Amino acid sequence: MKREIVLDTETTGLDPFTGHRIVEIGCVELIGGLRTGASFHTYLNPERDMPPEAFRVHGLSAEFLSGHPVFSQKVDEFLEFIADSTLVIHNAAFDMKFINFELEKHGFSAISMERSIDTVMMARKKFPGSPASLDALCKRFNIDLSGRTKHGALLDAELLAEVYLDLCGGRQSMLLLDTASQQAVADNTISVTRSCREARVFPVIEQEEEAHKAMLARLKSPIWLEEAN
Repeated sequence: MKREIVLDTETTGLDPFTGHRIVEIGCVELIGGLRTGASFHTYLNPERDMPPEAFRVHGLSAEFLSGHPVFSQKVDEFLEFIADSTLVIHNAAFDMKFINFELEKHGFSAISMERSIDTVMMARKKFPGSPASLDALCKRFNIDLSGRTKHGALLDAELLAEVYLDLCGGRQSMLLLDTASQQAVADNTISVTRSCREARVFPVIEQEEEAHKAMLARLKSPIWLEEAN
């Protein structure tokens, strides 16, 4: 069955080539379009200050992050978790730029963009002209946002997993049987032949026929006569 990894990062800014770094990675595993409960999460020490505008987004201070590992200490664990799976990312170009910058900086090969699915592009294609932020999509699909007071990589990956499944058709798609399953059902279907009795004919006796005519005579403007006219 297809394995996909829903991924999100938090950073110190917008561009790794101007000195910004990843400070948090969150990943959630999907197999066959279902959450497995497996995840990867780490905070990272960016070895630099935290700009106020970034702190307002995710609330991660340089002091807090200084006690966590640097990227090189978590890269093997990260790559082992994602393996060769497809990466589902909201605004994939942004996160992939940061991840590939760190990978190449530490001597690893960059991950091809072809391995990623961009849920922003999916949302814009499905709902043209509508907001495509994670918040907007969660509201559209009635996904609970009460726990999201600030951005967080693991929480956002979990929310994005729900959004992604809805963008793919929602839970109803899980109810559809593939061809093999349909054939299995057909092979195990029991055919039951039922025998039916022939209709019995009861003759109308003269008294009943006279009583029926008398009842009809008492009816005023019966509807079947109106239709006949």
